Amino acid sequence: MHRADHAHSCCGAGFSRRELLAISAAGLAAAPSAGAWTGPAGAGRHPVVRLPLKVQPVLVYETYQRREQTSWRPWGGLLSDQDIEAEKNRIGRELEQMKSAADFPLEILPLATARTRDEAAAIAKGEYDAGLMYAASGPLEAYETMNVPGKRNVMFVRHRSGPVYLWYEIAHPRYLRKTVDEYGEPGMDSQDVVVDSHDDVLWRLRALAALKNTVGKRMVCVGGPSGWGKGGRQAPDITRNLWKFDLQTVSYDDLGKRIEAARGDEALVRRTREDADRYLKQRGVRLETDVEFVRNAFLLTEVFHDLMAEAKTDAMTINNCMSTIMPISKTTACMPLSLINDDGYMAFCESDFVVIPSGVLLRYISGKPVFLNDPTYPHHGVVTLAHCTAPRKMDGERLEPARILTHFESDFGAAPKVEMRKGQVVTNLIPDFGCKRWVGFEGEIVDSPFMAICRSQIDVRIKGSCERLAEEMRGFHWMTSYGSYLRETGYALKKLGVGWLNVSA
Repeated sequence: MHRADHAHSCCGAGFSRRELLAISAAGLAAAPSAGAWTGPAGAGRHPVVRLPLKVQPVLVYETYQRREQTSWRPWGGLLSDQDIEAEKNRIGRELEQMKSAADFPLEILPLATARTRDEAAAIAKGEYDAGLMYAASGPLEAYETMNVPGKRNVMFVRHRSGPVYLWYEIAHPRYLRKTVDEYGEPGMDSQDVVVDSHDDVLWRLRALAALKNTVGKRMVCVGGPSGWGKGGRQAPDITRNLWKFDLQTVSYDDLGKRIEAARGDEALVRRTREDADRYLKQRGVRLETDVEFVRNAFLLTEVFHDLMAEAKTDAMTINNCMSTIMPISKTTACMPLSLINDDGYMAFCESDFVVIPSGVLLRYISGKPVFLNDPTYPHHGVVTLAHCTAPRKMDGERLEPARILTHFESDFGAAPKVEMRKGQVVTNLIPDFGCKRWVGFEGEIVDSPFMAICRSQIDVRIKGSCERLAEEMRGFHWMTSYGSYLRETGYALKKLGVGWLNVSA
């Protein structure tokens, strides 16, 4: 089946084409910038669909009656029905502002209120992903009752953003620690309490939204799933068990038949050749390999898109991509993977499931394509990252300049040398083989050199201790994105029970 044949098929996360169009129209996926490459004409492609995080805000409170010669009220500035109504209005305005500021799909349900454990229990039965508990006052049991399996919670307390809340005083000793020194509320700790700032709420929700979209991801695995090195042998099983990925294998025999069928489709071949030639005429693109390698790459891209469409997903990876595919496709997979990422899908080389979950998570956190890369040895505050499959649309909107060369190790096919932006802040994730503790750091691109290594290459200045980074390195492949997303990554990982070290902290 070729692109012209599946205009109405599903192509992402179980959505129909009509649903994808509706989501795109609603602004839930980034639109391409004017004049940007958007894939072959008439392909009808859409960026990665991020399912919205559904949030239930809850104001928990009590009102109190004066009693003579005894303590009748706790800390807190909400004492009357008028105070409560004013607070509901304040929360409503703040939620609207937060939703407007969100750069990810966010659905906020109408504000609920709870004064008792039973009222809280009724709310907890609702259909939502995350609870946002405005902890004005109210009984401990109400908060504990809303912390149910399958739902994440953030507690918000006021210091100076409005009338002070009781739980600004007691969130830590009573809710988190149960009046002892050890944490005792399942799945919650000090990172789940926010004081005053809805910006701080928003980045936590961004992380939870990314986690919702990552867990259970379906991915096409050409040549089957794998993991780098001896340490990565269990990576596919870890990915299935911890991340709940649905890994769908496509054999190279099947791929070969599909490529041959595509070559026999004269209209498809003509269109992909025209698309390749049009791509090469873009400003900022320089061809330094045989044009036929590029044309074959565009045909292979169509075959990959068909595989994802048939699997009803927007994500793929390819195993043995440096040898097995070359005789079949008469090119390399490097450029197709780059093009697919620029189209807004997710495509990774080497089928290394030690690192691929980090790419999916970071893609959903950032809303931008990510760069799977080979790291080098950190030294003098700098580390070089390189691979032959980098996206050009690293900021999610603009295409970076690129030289189209051969794949380095084989000196064959087509691979982009993406000239990534100097001065750009980048997030770098370093997963370990056993998915026990990831490492991350923030860096700045200081050079895009042209050494005798994989084609897309950047020198990154390390924010933090270079020596600590070298000491803590684990796994092999890294994942890199434009922007700063370390806090979201660490927050999401904690919810899965994965450890985290931020070298830049």
